[in-house]
Amino acid sequence: MSDQLFKEQQQELPTLGQYYSRQEDEIDLKELFLALWKGKWIIVLSTFLVTVLAIAYALSATQKWTAQAIVTVPQVSDFSQYQKMVNGFQPAFDIYQEDGAVLVSESLASLVDSEKLFSLYIQQFQSKSNKLDYIATLEAFKQDKALISSELSDEELERAEQLLYSKWSDKLDSSSQKDNSSIYTLNGTWENAEGSFSFLAGYLDYIDVKAKNVAISNLASIVNGKFNGLTQEKRLLEDQAKSRLKIELEQSRYALQIAKAAKLNAPVENLGDKDIFSINMGANALEAKVKVLERLEQLEILEPKIQIINSKLKLLNQLAVDPSIVFQTSRFIERPEKPLSRTSPKRPLIAILGTFLGGLLGCFIVLVRFAFREK
Repeated sequence: MSDQLFKEQQQELPTLGQYYSRQEDEIDLKELFLALWKGKWIIVLSTFLVTVLAIAYALSATQKWTAQAIVTVPQVSDFSQYQKMVNGFQPAFDIYQEDGAVLVSESLASLVDSEKLFSLYIQQFQSKSNKLDYIATLEAFKQDKALISSELSDEELERAEQLLYSKWSDKLDSSSQKDNSSIYTLNGTWENAEGSFSFLAGYLDYIDVKAKNVAISNLASIVNGKFNGLTQEKRLLEDQAKSRLKIELEQSRYALQIAKAAKLNAPVENLGDKDIFSINMGANALEAKVKVLERLEQLEILEPKIQIINSKLKLLNQLAVDPSIVFQTSRFIERPEKPLSRTSPKRPLIAILGTFLGGLLGCFIVLVRFAFREK
């Protein structure tokens, strides 16, 4: 029993090696703090130098100011004039059935859909071609482009211009809100507040015109396509009506000859009215029918659809796509304004990070020197 108690007490007591190990750890930690204290001027100097460099960078770095606008889907009142013009063409697209029923065509519906109009606006804003066309008109861009050396080879010159265009086009960007894809934030970045506002506002005016022109062009294309389609359909129906008239006239002439040969001048009931050459109406009536068919010019009598097509073509000729109407393909939630603060550089943050990194660098230098001295 006493032997077992003695062994347990021995296990609870720390060994001599463990004791000295803990003592060395405590000594090492004290030495580290002491080394840092002795090298405090190195740390201070390093912190000061890196902070100065950070502040110098923050003051000399190119400033970026970003103007913003927030847009969303237009309301009906924003494009009511455009909708009125589109609806004026609707009867030319509807389908008129023989029983008098009218099937409303959906061909023009997408043109006056507010979501589609807004999507068209965003597409025009994001179009790289539109960005480049707008940027090419700016004096600042022309000056940057003039700085490209003419001594470069054709391939190098083309590459340099592509990089310049890409750099400038990146100054215009857009993003949708995460919780609402029908709301977009449009950004324009410049080197000062006034410039960013003018840059974005000018591009928005440019895109507003582009989007409206595309909407008008889409309507004109659909209307012209419908006009051409109706013209071709009319020509086809007229050819069919002329062929039918020719056949009807020939049949009537042959029937007249047969009726005269049979000496049937008056109508006769139940005399093969379903034959190819029907003579049951008599020679007198057949002769009158032949005269009418020979003088017949109104093909609508034989093909009523021609009358409907003529009415649609007349409507399309009377109406015109007016490119001067005023309407909007988007609605501003927030119009562009001059930014109150720069986007970058964040000078206070850069100074704080410089101070922090300078302190870390100083500590690192002191600890490395201490490690080498210990070895």
